[in-house]
Amino acid sequence: MHNVTLIKGDGIGPSIMEEAVKVIDATGVQINWEEAEAGLGAYEKYGTPIPDETVESFTRNRVAFKGPLTTLSGGGFRSINVVLRQKFNLYANVRPARIWPGVKTRFEDVDIVVVRENTQGLYCGLEHYLTPEKDVAESLAVVTREASEKIIRYAFEYAVDNNRKKVTVCHKANILKFTQGLFLDVAREIAPRYPAIEFDEKIIDAACMHMVMNPAQFDVVVTTNLFGDILSDLTAGLVGGLGLIPGANIGADAALFEAVHGSAPDITGKNLANPTAVIMVGAMMLKHLGEDAASERVERAVKKVIFEGTFVTPDLNPNSRAGTTEMGQAIRDAMV
Repeated sequence: MHNVTLIKGDGIGPSIMEEAVKVIDATGVQINWEEAEAGLGAYEKYGTPIPDETVESFTRNRVAFKGPLTTLSGGGFRSINVVLRQKFNLYANVRPARIWPGVKTRFEDVDIVVVRENTQGLYCGLEHYLTPEKDVAESLAVVTREASEKIIRYAFEYAVDNNRKKVTVCHKANILKFTQGLFLDVAREIAPRYPAIEFDEKIIDAACMHMVMNPAQFDVVVTTNLFGDILSDLTAGLVGGLGLIPGANIGADAALFEAVHGSAPDITGKNLANPTAVIMVGAMMLKHLGEDAASERVERAVKKVIFEGTFVTPDLNPNSRAGTTEMGQAIRDAMV
């Protein structure tokens, strides 16, 4: 029996997470779902986006499965995702992006995993106004050798464990010579310890250009927090959008598995939301829990349903009359 904190999220979160939980339960893996609240709904109800009970649940279980949460732009509360990553030292954000047969894309050979440092950089929250009029603002980026070593080692170990051939470090050390320079120096020190893995380095702006021209040259990409946030959305665009992309936040003794897309309030309650991303998040979580066979069953079923294209949401097939619940049911039916 596995104990997992379940955060259904805001907007479309509850509907897609319901389908994901049903798919995971259909594998036969025994999971005790401990439901907790977070996000805009929790903020409106309790005055905080992360109630103490939610933190306590995650602290006990060390594994959480989370739907999309609403984070307000500008004012309001700080990103819940950032807070949880820092509080539980979930230092590695892992987002695989690969082509799905049956989904029309510009390329046919995309299979990229972005490994992003998750706790430092410009997302530390060290920002303030420099004038009483609040017309000048400053943000501080923090990059440490310890965190850089952890994430770069993680990227190489991921490559080894998943039969990957290449790790590319993306940086801006030509301009940001201290913070980005430190990150690049650490990558250059660690790379020779993995002689079976090809090592490459690219300046971040050039990497974006190369990625949209010839994505096949990338395999595992490791980078700092802000750049990783941007690149992981870019790779999602190469394979059909965020609705197909799972994400994991991994720490030394805790892991948070989450949808990487938004809460989409405009389609909430309309049975239109694509549940693929959160179902694939569930597959990643199952693998993390040591349930490899169940994880593979889920992945095969999702591939089959998307390839057939009949019981998928309209974003995948404009001619489909299926919605969130119908696609979830089709995936469960396809599990063997």
